[in-house]
Amino acid sequence: MSGLLFTLCLLLQPATAQEAFYKATAEQSTGRPGTLIRHEPLANPPSGTLAYRILYRSIGLNGEPIAVSGFVVIPASGGSQADRPIVAWAHPTTGVASNCAPSLRAGPFEAIPGLSDMVQRGYVVTATDYPGLGTSMVHPYLIGESEGRAVLDSVRAAAGLTGAHPSRRFVVWGHSQGGQAAIYAGILARSYAPELKLAGVAAAAPATDLVTLLRDDFATRGGKSITAMALWSWARVFSAPIEGVVVPGAMATVDRLAEECTGSVFGVLEHLVSERPLQQTFLTIPDITVVEPWRSLIERNSAAPLPEDIPAFLAQGTTDQVVRPSVTQAYMSALCRNGTAVKMLVIPEVGHAFIAHRSASQAMDWMADRLTGKPAPSDCRS
Repeated sequence: MSGLLFTLCLLLQPATAQEAFYKATAEQSTGRPGTLIRHEPLANPPSGTLAYRILYRSIGLNGEPIAVSGFVVIPASGGSQADRPIVAWAHPTTGVASNCAPSLRAGPFEAIPGLSDMVQRGYVVTATDYPGLGTSMVHPYLIGESEGRAVLDSVRAAAGLTGAHPSRRFVVWGHSQGGQAAIYAGILARSYAPELKLAGVAAAAPATDLVTLLRDDFATRGGKSITAMALWSWARVFSAPIEGVVVPGAMATVDRLAEECTGSVFGVLEHLVSERPLQQTFLTIPDITVVEPWRSLIERNSAAPLPEDIPAFLAQGTTDQVVRPSVTQAYMSALCRNGTAVKMLVIPEVGHAFIAHRSASQAMDWMADRLTGKPAPSDCRS
């Protein structure tokens, strides 16, 4: 089973409809990126916290104003405390349909690895849904620039919540698709949100090399749905000709997979059943990564190195069959060549689904040191 489609498996309750909250007019969406459009309390927040569902302004891929949803968790104690550091969580794949937004779930908190530790340390935690999850626009799946902007604007949005008292200093923590989002937030931070102070990027099994990711997952049970969701999304976001690469008989399956969410055990199982027809027939070509415009889109969204002054924490399981250990090692090498300080954590016998949870404690310690200004360690020489 593909771990990218299995992460968030602890949540068993289906998403609930909150359509009115997620709707925003063009006028409401227009304004300074990161400002709140609206917010409302979330039920049953973690002990000692306040939690809010948020809708905030951001910028789309073509420079247009958009609304993005998410949620924020705030320590309830020390209400007068100023300048709380922020951890921006970037979630793994939950699907591409609007109702797959983590903030729509009845209990989204368990899906953030290390959340209780963050709250105990006094951090504000933001969790973007990404564009198109929750809201009505098409979700730009595995599109790094879109994800990165949404992450950075979620950090900005926290300042609009009473009692949050966030500082401008923050770190980003992401897994899989969210690892890609975290890295792109790091790449974009200086130009897109220069008023914020990014102290580091932590990523568990990040989707960095999309060429290898899509080739590998296309060959696995459960992995073809990743390719299907990417093609479905990119066909709509970039007007790429999906009919030229997907056999006509498989389009109904691709469309069905695009309507399903993978944020629960039941969702993952449904996804696996729906994907079965793609095992017999799917693409008209053997390798989507060598055909235009898909090749250029894939290469464009394969992560470049972070700026050299932004330290990185990378976590990787040795039995990950979604993001190969060699891919994360190659990205570490690229960071090292670029002059970035990199801490690399490799955990034996851990697959893709659980690497973020298994590495959360070490990631939290690393992030805490970055937020307090300690020099970043580096494993580059080793």
